[in-house]
Amino acid sequence: MTTGAERQLLESALDRNRAELVNTVRGLSDTDARRRYVASMTTPIGLLKHAAVAERIWFEHILGGVPKCACGGGTTAGDTSFVVDNGEAVADVIAEFESASQRSRTIAAEFDLDDIRTHPHLGDVNLRFIYLLAIEDFARHAGHGDILREQIEHPRPAEQ
Repeated sequence: MTTGAERQLLESALDRNRAELVNTVRGLSDTDARRRYVASMTTPIGLLKHAAVAERIWFEHILGGVPKCACGGGTTAGDTSFVVDNGEAVADVIAEFESASQRSRTIAAEFDLDDIRTHPHLGDVNLRFIYLLAIEDFARHAGHGDILREQIEHPRPAEQ
């Protein structure tokens, strides 16, 4: 979508970035999705796990007022949000992220862009801010995922 009302454009941009995040892991083996090419906890599957946590924190907890313990999955930000249990397959984490995204859409539909909620560290935030934050975060992580996927699919020959 390239034209329309502000809310339509924000939701469309967020959904595009959600889809791009999923595309960075779709079709990878569980082993490849867990490969680490950087010093941090970042892996393709970890990026998607982290994004599911962000969906729950921002849309369920902050916007919707759902207690963290009732959000239907992890809500701990930071490095631990990138950790994927050994028993979780790529398909499981995709399903988790898509479910969290759908809950976010459902919750957001009940609010106007200017409706204000209070974040414990940032203070007052509105839905517009949450959309923009998620768009920025997911676009950045989709870019990280693209680079990781390229490293997986086209490894550089060992330097001599």
